[in-house]
Amino acid sequence: MTVDERRNTMSNTNIIQNVILENREKLNISGVLDVLSFDDQIVIVETELGLLTVKGENLRINKLSIDTSEVIIEGEMNALTYSEKDLDKKSGSLLGKLFK
Repeated sequence: MTVDERRNTMSNTNIIQNVILENREKLNISGVLDVLSFDDQIVIVETELGLLTVKGENLRINKLSIDTSEVIIEGEMNALTYSEKDLDKKSGSLLGKLFK
């Protein structure tokens, strides 16, 4: 998918998500559906735009509100990575193609 196709797809969904990183120590995320996994080095958050993986040190969830769809993570942030929401569906279809 090209960058233009992604922009068109995202603009049609009318989903607004904010990811605000302050001094690599405080991360505010809106549009959160669920926190899938967390420890002091990695936090995996399911958002409306895909899975967001936060890597760092001494990570802790300061605020989690599913009602307002917000999460605040504090600690030393080293990496923020998005991945597609439907990875299982894609890998399942690939396996299906292999075993036809």
